[in-house]
Amino acid sequence: MITEKNLSELSDSLEKKEISSTELTRACLERIEKLNPSINAFITITGDEALKAAQKSDERRKNGAHLSPYDGIPIAIKDNINTKGVRTTCASRMLENYIPPFDAAAFENISAKGFILIGKTNMDEFAMGSTTELSYFGATKNPFDLERVSGGSSGGSAAAVAARMAPAALGSDTGGSIRQPAAFCGVVGVKPTYGRISRYGLVAFASSLDQIGTFARDVTDAAALLKMAAGGDKRDSTSVFANDDFSSAITGDVKGMTIGIPEEYFKGIDSDINSEVMNKVSLLEKKGARLEKISLQYTEYAIPVYYLIATAEASSNLARFDGVRYGYYSKDASDLEALYLKSRGEGFGKEVKKRIMLGTFALSSGYYDAYYLKALKVRSFIIGDFKNAFSKVDVIISPATTRPAFKLGEMTSDPLQMYMSDILTISANLAGIPGISIPIALSTEGLPIGLQIMANHFDEKKLFQVARSVEEESEPLVPKL
Repeated sequence: MITEKNLSELSDSLEKKEISSTELTRACLERIEKLNPSINAFITITGDEALKAAQKSDERRKNGAHLSPYDGIPIAIKDNINTKGVRTTCASRMLENYIPPFDAAAFENISAKGFILIGKTNMDEFAMGSTTELSYFGATKNPFDLERVSGGSSGGSAAAVAARMAPAALGSDTGGSIRQPAAFCGVVGVKPTYGRISRYGLVAFASSLDQIGTFARDVTDAAALLKMAAGGDKRDSTSVFANDDFSSAITGDVKGMTIGIPEEYFKGIDSDINSEVMNKVSLLEKKGARLEKISLQYTEYAIPVYYLIATAEASSNLARFDGVRYGYYSKDASDLEALYLKSRGEGFGKEVKKRIMLGTFALSSGYYDAYYLKALKVRSFIIGDFKNAFSKVDVIISPATTRPAFKLGEMTSDPLQMYMSDILTISANLAGIPGISIPIALSTEGLPIGLQIMANHFDEKKLFQVARSVEEESEPLVPKL
């Protein structure tokens, strides 16, 4: 079936003229029409526009003027990444009808390679959540079990790739929002080094933590898409003008590499996940890698540090949504103050309002030093933890999640438990280092298990090198839909 092929296979098929972009795009749209009503991975489906773009791609290939080997392949985009002329909602009532007048830099980059936007994917509102249950448009279901969460906040992108509705997708990762849903849905998810991909056009949640990344079905595809989306951008002062070719690193050769095993990341882990991760680590050792136990002693502080910094930055970033310039506004307001209060009160969901209030409190006079400034200081210790570790090891391996995907509604009454679901991924965002989640096995309940690899800043080559070696020892995970 055409939708079962990955990016590399689709590129070959298009090059050999075994399929056309129009046929491929139509097949993906048919798959979306069939499965999206039950999975709810997409908020907006760009069917007509995608088919028109596919016809143009076919013409380019016919004339020998295709833009790249991937010209004509459909892709899904998380709905907090701006797409010109296509609504970008952030899964919020606040932006329900917002149509951006510009493209995000990452989308510009892949569009220049001929990728076709097939739709905008569901997410937790303004990327604030770990389950994609906090979407104004309803929860995204896990393709492996429709009674379970897809993870979040990029759950729609992960589910779309897992369910073969799109061969690849872009998401964003603020505290694990790519790696955690990738692990829950059995796909590959990459959060690159902070600055590797421009954040221009990504609707900001926490600016010092947000990073656009990729979803795909294998490591090679995830790396290829990352290279195409990356690149320096003068519109983003934090972006870096470096774009490596990762393909040369995807050899699977780990001989002579040192792999760090952090003791703090294996506490309180589901037994299935623990055994499967350690099994893959043992296989890497047999391939010539050396294992070294390490300690990341400040891991226990990652959750409170993250939620202080992230909510403080969210409080500042979301101040622009006030009912005046764009987005939702209340028609019942009698004066300017009422307009602000009603527009924000009605436009934002409960979780977003809670995080704005927490962030405003942390930044307020009298509490700034006690909370926000202290969190910044501890963040520097977490960064130092990783610097010390990478002076001894090439990569760090851990589980991606503490447990497989849990049931819908299971965490909604206990937000602290939901926050803790990101304990294994948050530190990488605080440190700005790259991380990847790779599907390695199914649990005894038939749910995907993800293994996480982290590397030093701009060391994505090592990340992909080890990831490919793990992938060689793992069977692809495919939901029965």
